[in-house]
Amino acid sequence: MRERQAALAWQERKHARYAWARLGLLGVAAGILLVGGLGRSDLLIAPAAAFLVLAVAHARVLNARDRAQTAVSFYERALARVAGAWMGTGRTGADLAPADHLFAADLDLFGRASLFELLATSRTHAGDATLARWMLAPAPPDVIRARQAAIVELAPRIDLREQVAVLGNAVRLAVHPDVLARWSRAPVELRGRGMRILLAVLAAGTAGSLGWALWSGEGTILLSLFALAQLAAAAWYKARVAAVVSAVDEPAHDLGVLAGLLASLEREPVASPYLRDLQQRVATSGRPASAEIGRLSTLVAMLSSRSNLMFAALAGVLLWATQWAFAIEAWRARAGVRVPDWLDAIGEFEAILALSAYAAEHPSTTMPVVEEARDSVLETRALAHPLLGDAAVANDVALDAATGPALLIVSGSNMSGKSTLLRAIGVNVVLAGMGAPVRAGAFRMTPLDIGASIRVTDSLADGRSRFMAEVVRLKAIVDLATARRGAVLFMLDEILSGTNSHDRRIGAEAVLASLVASGAIGLATTHDLALGEIAAARTGAAVNVHFEDTFEDGALVFDYRLKPGIVRTSNALRLMRAAGLNIDNEDAGQT
Repeated sequence: MRERQAALAWQERKHARYAWARLGLLGVAAGILLVGGLGRSDLLIAPAAAFLVLAVAHARVLNARDRAQTAVSFYERALARVAGAWMGTGRTGADLAPADHLFAADLDLFGRASLFELLATSRTHAGDATLARWMLAPAPPDVIRARQAAIVELAPRIDLREQVAVLGNAVRLAVHPDVLARWSRAPVELRGRGMRILLAVLAAGTAGSLGWALWSGEGTILLSLFALAQLAAAAWYKARVAAVVSAVDEPAHDLGVLAGLLASLEREPVASPYLRDLQQRVATSGRPASAEIGRLSTLVAMLSSRSNLMFAALAGVLLWATQWAFAIEAWRARAGVRVPDWLDAIGEFEAILALSAYAAEHPSTTMPVVEEARDSVLETRALAHPLLGDAAVANDVALDAATGPALLIVSGSNMSGKSTLLRAIGVNVVLAGMGAPVRAGAFRMTPLDIGASIRVTDSLADGRSRFMAEVVRLKAIVDLATARRGAVLFMLDEILSGTNSHDRRIGAEAVLASLVASGAIGLATTHDLALGEIAAARTGAAVNVHFEDTFEDGALVFDYRLKPGIVRTSNALRLMRAAGLNIDNEDAGQT
């Protein structure tokens, strides 16, 4: 970090020196004009040449300064994540959050202070999209193990992550994969090597005859013939050229970042099969993928140069837009079909880099064991919430569909940690399904889909109450467990709390019995102590556990430690009194 700050300070000093030098040359030029007037303008040649040389060198310094600033920002953000000061400073991924998902909102996967905000260090939209896709659907065990090996290999390579972070001139997302992929697959508008040669001959003939005419005053007929032929060619291709120019504008943004990412992937020495496969996917029979994207970036830059006011007139003479439009379409005909595969590979490379950064910045995490088994299992030791930093309290959780318990009924008072436990388990299972390390001392599971009912809300637009929304969610979770033959982890917070105690007991027992019978495993939290009797009726398959609190010196104290049995204390009335509600008045409860 200090080295990068020193490098930035050095580049700032160089920038200041070049700025003063350029200003000094302008002063020299002004002095020449004041003393000698326009008659001695020949003396301006040397200062002008020196100014151009300084301008080019200064541009390089500015670019180096920007990269140094980005490097400093890269380390600052990494230190913030290590210190737990990252919340609200990164990308939330809100645009990637699906509606009515079975666990995304419940587990805070997207949004401020979300898992996505913690993990997302991508430079492209493809990287963000891949990371979100991995979060929302667990991978098969063999893929998980392959990703784990890749993450372990890349975790120590902070130089690689810095190299990727400083690509481009700003820390922003580059390259929209969907737009670029659609453009690359669209029908080619302009074809023909012979026509490209003819257009080049026409442009050269027009420029040459124009130069000859201006120099000698002769050759106007030849110039007229070339000009007419060129105008005819430009008119013939005008609509198609305009279509090419318009189509390439949006997908061509920040191609340099994509080329840099491809180059990093191509040349990085790797050993794990997953990373080697990614390298093979971006390899081509001819030029490397990075060179191909770099070539496209150059073609688009040359096309865009026609907009320069100093060059616009000459661009018209040279059939500039038409020739470069043909060149871009030739590139697309040759290499466009491979662009979607390159984007997919880069998305996965960035996702692996993001998870390797998480592993490196959280060395106390553990690589989970994910194994195939007939029955669902989740066994953890010292498991804590990955987003809570040092404040998180670790607990042990064990669920086994075959040997039991398959169900934990978690009772406890308000704010005791029931919902946090569910989210801690869920987020770690999401990480494990991605191939990422988890926050636990030990972690073993079988492949599990997640179904959660933790943050279910009503919908005024759909005319749906919270209770009805929960019923719909519970039905979806039961259907998922049936379809997946029990390979499901369910987490139900305050199950059916929106109805009376009698209906809650009957409904909750029916739902939980159905889930356990399907082979699913999970947890259900409740304030209703009557639901604790469900475990007694299902010996071995279900177990009661609880959180408790104590009231010390007028304040509630929570230890957030999971304990066996049903909770025997309640803090609702004490919380109401602490908030200033008068519940001891003799009129309380009267209507």
